[in-house]
Amino acid sequence: MTYWLIAGLCFIFATTLFMLFRWGNLPCTGPSPTKSLTFIAILFTSGLDVGLIMFPLTEFGMYANTTENPEYSFANPLAIEFGFWAFLIWTFYFMTCFYFCIIEPKVKFFEIPIVKFVNNIIIIGTCAFTGYLLLKNLPWYLPALSNDGEISGYYYLIVFAVVVGSVLTSMSIRAIRILSVSTTWFFLALIGLLVYGAVSSGTVDLYTYPQTIALVGEYFTNIHQFAFPMSDYHQFYLFWWLAWCIMIGQFTSRFAGGLRTYQLLLAMLVLPSVMIIAWFSILYIYHVNQIDISGMYTIAMVVVGIVFVLNSLDSLTRLYTDNLNFTVKRYGKAKYILGNILLLSSLVLFFQLDFLQIEWIGSIVIGIFFSCTTYVLIKKREVISEIDKTLITESDPKTVEAA
Repeated sequence: MTYWLIAGLCFIFATTLFMLFRWGNLPCTGPSPTKSLTFIAILFTSGLDVGLIMFPLTEFGMYANTTENPEYSFANPLAIEFGFWAFLIWTFYFMTCFYFCIIEPKVKFFEIPIVKFVNNIIIIGTCAFTGYLLLKNLPWYLPALSNDGEISGYYYLIVFAVVVGSVLTSMSIRAIRILSVSTTWFFLALIGLLVYGAVSSGTVDLYTYPQTIALVGEYFTNIHQFAFPMSDYHQFYLFWWLAWCIMIGQFTSRFAGGLRTYQLLLAMLVLPSVMIIAWFSILYIYHVNQIDISGMYTIAMVVVGIVFVLNSLDSLTRLYTDNLNFTVKRYGKAKYILGNILLLSSLVLFFQLDFLQIEWIGSIVIGIFFSCTTYVLIKKREVISEIDKTLITESDPKTVEAA
């Protein structure tokens, strides 16, 4: 499975470079274009889930323990955590966003019945995995609701409420947009709250924050270490990102607002990474200085984490229901709501029983990449010339007249 993953990663990086050098100046506009900041908010909140909020405090210690985990000794724990979540791996989302914005409308590979079926299975399975992660991590953040860290009925109720909320908001694209922008502001407010809490505790001063942010520099000096799996845990993360990348690209491409390809790549790599740096750095301060996060801070983190899950699930629910034509217009609100709630709730339980693995989904995604490329090269090679003509038209109308 590791070699299959490496093959998929090589494909992504090579394809990204090809897109950038061949169509770097091509405007990318989706069917429902939005302003660039709104697009980034949709990307950020749809493309991340509860793990962003809840995982770092459980992982810094593992990355710091280089005696048992020598593979992480080349950089500090903050840089390692950042590398698992940010910058280079956002090329996954860029590649699929560009594909669905520019190439898929001409190729229609994902309209082939078997491909469409498999793609929607991936989307539904990943939705359920997101709910499962929330369920699994709630005992760590809200231990008062369980006995000895066991998953109690309260956690099931919380996850069920999130599933219900996501299904309800998925019925409206406008609601998804508003929730995405609101979630981004909630996230920034959470960062501000934790910065205030750290400084007001008297343990650190305000200058500690930028000094901690600077530690992320070790990621960029060792960026090559993150291109391929350095450990089994890193491999899990990479498969996790792969499992998400087709559906996030398919969803966010709808809202691309005309950024040129190179601008889209920079925006998708840099802007989410800046927010992730800000968040991970303050969490690292709490970890290193053993600042208490109980009470208000924990509750705030859980609330924002839940909103992130809600944001991810409603986007993906809207995507697979549109793909399958399982819409409110066709079946009515009652059937739409009940059907999606039963489907997602059941699959969350399947993940808890280890019936499904995110690595399987990531492996299937790699297979789709190779299948799509083969299909384009054999049956749709003329698409390349059509895209080139679009680029000529946008950059120099006189040239296309001469052509």
